[in-house]
Amino acid sequence: MLYLDRPAWPWRGRLWSHLISDVSYAELHAFAETLGAPRRGFDRDHYDIPADRFAAAVWLGAQVVPSRELVQLLRSTGLRRPKHLVSPRSAAPR
Repeated sequence: MLYLDRPAWPWRGRLWSHLISDVSYAELHAFAETLGAPRRGFDRDHYDIPADRFAAAVWLGAQVVPSRELVQLLRSTGLRRPKHLVSPRSAAPR
């Protein structure tokens, strides 16, 4: 299943959401590609999705959850990759 939080994270004059999978990075990358999100939007364990793609992500099947729940889901499935534990070499997407 794919999840995202509401666009609430400001960066470069836009608001952003975080998109995750509770299944695998492969599922996450495939969904992001379908959504039209560039691979450079992948950050360790999630994609940063601009507010203008939020409705499309929901339409394609992503479930909207609070930001805290995203982190809980990633931790419970073992897909969380905290910044302090990721070396540059291991940060490459799977």
